[in-house]
Amino acid sequence: MSGKVLALIMAVVAVATAVGVYYLQVYHYYEEVAPDGFALVTESGEIDAQATNIEAIDAISSPIRFRACFDTALTPAADATRYEDAVPLTAPFWFDCFDATQIGDALEAGTATAFLAEKNVEYGVDRIVAITDDGRGYVWHQLNNCGETAYDGTQIGEDCPPREDQ
Repeated sequence: MSGKVLALIMAVVAVATAVGVYYLQVYHYYEEVAPDGFALVTESGEIDAQATNIEAIDAISSPIRFRACFDTALTPAADATRYEDAVPLTAPFWFDCFDATQIGDALEAGTATAFLAEKNVEYGVDRIVAITDDGRGYVWHQLNNCGETAYDGTQIGEDCPPREDQ
């Protein structure tokens, strides 16, 4: 077999692998889901975010792939637990209601506020809800301090709950 044929075969395999990995990451693992709604954590429990027009996606491959968009008439209560370190994670380009850059800019500008919706939805992962001044809501999962510590290999502190899967 000549070198040119071998090089061509290797190039075809490399392109096929790249296309396969791209497809798996952007399309295959995601599926549309229909959550019942979202709640904000408060000092006294939870308050319903009054979500309507919910669009949501999730993937079984990672606990931080959940994204959702919704409309709400809720004016966030003063006692809702604000999430100061909220950083919206990007969504696949085809899930066009969720623009992480635009949400992050709104959080920085103060035209959106992020709240804790659920602590440790999975170990080390919090569910964050951000609500804009114009009544648009966004949800994503984000690593909390325990998750960041657990996944970067640092010793987990005593303030982190024990992992159920170990």
